This record gives sequence, structure tokens and C-alpha cells, in this order.
Amino acid sequence: MLRVWQEHHKTVMLITRSIAEAVFLSDRVLVMADRPGKIIEEVVIDLPRPRNAAATRAMPKFGEYVTYLGKVMGVTS
Repeated sequence: MLRVWQEHHKTVMLITRSIAEAVFLSDRVLVMADRPGKIIEEVVIDLPRPRNAAATRAMPKFGEYVTYLGKVMGVTS
């Protein structure tokens, strides 16, 4: 998906349960509530592009986004 986005520069919507995947692939993450399905948080992901998996995941800012989104989703404290 990352390659397709880089080649075509089209808007892509990804639905995932993986916080790390969302942070790595996205420029913006929207967190939805269970029911009703409404957006409860929007986080702009300010990480440099192009993104290399190993280098991006090693960035402190990547970890901060993952931790913050985990708290918003109630999966980490």
C-alpha cells in the first residue's frame, strides 16, 4: 500500500487495529468510538517521508504517537 501511495499520490483510507501500522503508514490517524461509531480523536502524524520501516520505528516520535494513541484507545495506560 505504501508503494502504491508513493507512486500515485492518491488518498488512501486504511482501517486497522494495529496502532504501529497506522502510525507508520498514515499522515493522519482518526480514532473511532465503539458505539456509536463516531470519531473521538484526530492525530496528525508528523514523521518524514519517505518512510523506512526500521528507521521510522526507531524514531522517538514514532513511539510517542503509538503510546498516545494506545492511551486514547484504552489499550495502554
